Amino acid sequence: MADEVVLLDFWPSLFGMRLRIALAEKGIKHEYKEEDLKNKSPLLLKSNPVHKKIPVLIHNGKPVSESLIALQYIDETWNDNAPLLPSDPYLRSQARFWAEFVDKKVADFGRKVCMTKGEEQEAAKNGLLDCIELLEGELGEKPYFGGETLGFVDVTLVPSYGWLSVYEKFGNFSIEAEHPVFIAWGKRCMQKKSVSKSLPDQQKLYDFVVQFMEKA
Repeated sequence: MADEVVLLDFWPSLFGMRLRIALAEKGIKHEYKEEDLKNKSPLLLKSNPVHKKIPVLIHNGKPVSESLIALQYIDETWNDNAPLLPSDPYLRSQARFWAEFVDKKVADFGRKVCMTKGEEQEAAKNGLLDCIELLEGELGEKPYFGGETLGFVDVTLVPSYGWLSVYEKFGNFSIEAEHPVFIAWGKRCMQKKSVSKSLPDQQKLYDFVVQFMEKA
């Protein structure tokens, strides 16, 4: 019997994009279900009763919530093709550390660049640039954070790269001017079909945020 895989998601979600990339990278057939977050489906509320958030991965009827947990689940369940986490325990711990850093810092600063003004926005812009500098240091001379191939940190981070032009427009600054190494890494990732097909058009993302702000 074939695996039944369902992804409950919302197209602009950088957290959902991670799972889309991982599923594509590993060639896992799945059903994508777009959620209306103003009118959440009974399936979403049943599958993630604690947080009631997307994304949720449902594998053979069993739900897995929170993107980093679901990402690890995908990697461990389908471990024969395109492994994301390294086999060495120490390297695995480091990958998890940087993925957590992306989760707690990069996404939050990016959101604040879009949603705030004045001094608070300036602080968010500086915070985002500082994060990128640290990540460039971790990347070093490697083509990907995973080494020669796309890895756990790459899949966690590259959706934020997909949002960069939105951050730049709202914050009126240039990330590429400050951090060309990071931009080169992002462009390298975008050459992979699993990434480019999983990330939405940046203008569409910008229009979405503008409309969201107007309604808010």
